Amino acid sequence: MAESSNRRHKFNHNSPPADEITGEMTLDRLSSEVLATIMTKLDVSSICAITLTCKSFRICAQDIFKFIPNFHLLEIAAPIDRLRRLLLPNASLRSLKLDCRRLNESSIDCILQPGLVELTLRNCYKFSGKLLSEVGARCKDLRSLYVSSVADNRAHIHDVCDLEELLRGCTQLEELVLMFDASIFRRPDFARVWTLASTKLIYLQIGYITQLMVIELLSPTVAPNQSPNHILPHVFPNIHKLCLSVDYISNTMVNIISNTLIHLTHLDLRDQPVIEPGLAFDLTDEGLQLINQHGRLKHLSLIRSQEFNPTFFRRVTDQGILFMADRCTNMESICLAGFCQVTDTGFKTLLHACTNLYKLNIFNGTRMTDLVFHDMYATSLALTFVSLRCCNLLTNSAVLQLALNMDLTVLDFRDSRNIGDKALQAVSKLPKLRTLLLDGTDVTDLGLSYLQRGAESSLVKLSIRGCKRLTCKCVSSIFNGGSNRELRELDLSNLPNLTNGGVLFLAKNRIPLVDLRMRQCPLIGDTSVMALASMTMADGDRWHGSSLRSLDLYNCGGISKLAFQWLKKPYFPGLRWLGVAASLHHELVDSLAINRPFLNLMTRGEELGTDKWDNLDDIYMHDYEEVDELEQWIFQEDENMTDDDDDDNDNDNDVDDDVEAGNEE
Repeated sequence: MAESSNRRHKFNHNSPPADEITGEMTLDRLSSEVLATIMTKLDVSSICAITLTCKSFRICAQDIFKFIPNFHLLEIAAPIDRLRRLLLPNASLRSLKLDCRRLNESSIDCILQPGLVELTLRNCYKFSGKLLSEVGARCKDLRSLYVSSVADNRAHIHDVCDLEELLRGCTQLEELVLMFDASIFRRPDFARVWTLASTKLIYLQIGYITQLMVIELLSPTVAPNQSPNHILPHVFPNIHKLCLSVDYISNTMVNIISNTLIHLTHLDLRDQPVIEPGLAFDLTDEGLQLINQHGRLKHLSLIRSQEFNPTFFRRVTDQGILFMADRCTNMESICLAGFCQVTDTGFKTLLHACTNLYKLNIFNGTRMTDLVFHDMYATSLALTFVSLRCCNLLTNSAVLQLALNMDLTVLDFRDSRNIGDKALQAVSKLPKLRTLLLDGTDVTDLGLSYLQRGAESSLVKLSIRGCKRLTCKCVSSIFNGGSNRELRELDLSNLPNLTNGGVLFLAKNRIPLVDLRMRQCPLIGDTSVMALASMTMADGDRWHGSSLRSLDLYNCGGISKLAFQWLKKPYFPGLRWLGVAASLHHELVDSLAINRPFLNLMTRGEELGTDKWDNLDDIYMHDYEEVDELEQWIFQEDENMTDDDDDDNDNDNDVDDDVEAGNEE
C-alpha cells in the first residue's frame, strides 16, 4: 500500500517533479528525441519491455517502430493481427527476422518492406513458392536472405518461375539460404535460372538437393545458338561458402565443386543415402584427393547421415586422408562423419598436418583410438572445439591429452561410452570451457563433483543424458558449494535414477537455468513441476518467477493432470518451449495450448528448439535475453499509445495503470 501511495504522490499535479524531489533526472522526464535515440539502440523485445513501465515510454515506442532499423522476433510466432501493431511501414527498416508459423500469404504486404537488406523467414509452412517471387519483386536491395520450410504443408511442386523471379529481382544478394527441398524443382529449368544469380553471392546453402542437380548446376554450359566452344561463365564466380544436403556425396560432385568454385573457403556436404550407394554414387580415396584444388579451403565438413540407413563411407581409407592432408595444411576446421575405414594413421595425420586447426569434429570414428592424441605436444595446441561422438575405442587417456589445449571451449564426447571420471578430472582444469556434452558416457557422481570450481566455473551448458551410472545425487554433485552458478543449460534426460529430489535441490538453491531437459526419466513427476513453477529468482531488488525458457518432460513417468495445472499461467512466465507426451493427456495438452498460445508444445518426442532443417551436429548457444514482457505487449488488444495532447485529461487513469502495473510486478 505504501508503494501505491508513493506512486500516486509522484503523479499528483500539485507535487513537485520527481527530479526536484530526488535531485536526480529520471528517464521518463527526458525529451522524446533523447528517448527515441536510446530506444533505437534496443531490440524489439527490450522496447516492448520498457513500454510497460510508463505512458511516456509507450508513446515514444509508437514512433520508434516507424523507423527502427532492426526488427528481430524469432522466439515468438506472432499472428498477423498482432504483428501489424509492431511491424509498421518503415522506410528505415534494414533487417527483419521472423518465425512465420502463424503467418500465411496474406501477410506478405506487411513483412516484405522495400528497404530490407537482411531478411530471415523461418517455418514458412503456410506459404507457397510465391513468397520467393514476391521477395524478388519487393526487396530489390536485399543482401542476405534465409527462408525455411516453404510450402512444406502444401504437398505440391514449386514453380521454378518463383525462384527465377527471386534471382532476377535480388541482384545484390551476397548470402542465400534456402532451407527446403529444392529437388522438387524441375531439373533442366533449375540449372538454367541460376544463371541469373547475383555475381556478388558468396554464401549459398540449400536444405536438400540431389547430387545430379548439383552437377548440372555447376557444369560448364554452351550458350544457346552458339558454337560448342562458346562456354558460358560459371554461375557462382565468387562463392566462398557452400553448404548442401544431398542424396549421395560422389567423386563426380566433389570434383566439379572443387574445380569450379575457385574462391571456396568453406565446404559443407551432408548426404543421407536410403540404400548403400554404388561405386558411381559414392566417395572414394580418389574423390578426397580432388578436394581443395585451388588451395583456399579452410573449413571442410563431410557427413554421412544414418537417418534412413546405417551407411558409411566404406570406400575411403587412410590413403585418401593422407592425400587430402597434403592439400589441406591450412585447414582450420574439419568435420568427418561416417568414415569407418579410417584408422589412427589417417586421423593423426590430419591433426598434425593442419597446424591452424581449431575445430575437430569426428562422428562414428569406429577405428579411432587413444593413439591419435598420444603426442599432442607435437601439435600447435590450438584446438578450441573438439567433438568425438560415437568413438567407442577412446578412453580417458585421450581426454588427458586433449586437455593440454587450454583454450578449449567446447568438448563433446556423446556416446563414446569408455569416457569416465578420470577424463572429467582433467577437463575440470580447462579455464575457458563453456560446453560439455557427456551423453552415454561412463561418468559417475564422483566424476561430476570434479567440475565444482566455485566462482571460477565458466561452464554454461552440460549434458549427461543417458549416463546410466549416475544416481539421484548427480545434481548436487554438480552444484554443491555454490559451484557452476553460470550454468544455463542442463540435460538430465534418460537417467533412470533421477528423482524429484534432484529437481527440489535445483529449486531450493535457485539455480538460474534457462534450458532444463528431463525426458524419459521414469521417477520425475508432479513434485518436480510444482517445485520449478514455485521457484523465484532474484534480480537486484526484484523477485520474479522461474527463468526457464525450455522445459522437456516428455515421457516422464510421474507426470499427471496435476502437473498441467502448474504449467499454465502465471507459472513459468518466460517458458517458450515445452516437451510433454500427449498420448495420455490429449485434452490437457489442448487446454494448455489455449492458455499459452505462444508456447511451442512438442508432443511427439521432438527435441526442443529445433526443426527438421536444423544442423543436428552443431552446438547452439542460446541467447538468454528476457522477453517475458513481449508476450504481454502482443496480448494487449487495447491501444494504449495515445497522443500527448490527451495527457492532462488522463492523469488519473495513468495513476491507476501504474498502480496496477506495480501490483503485477
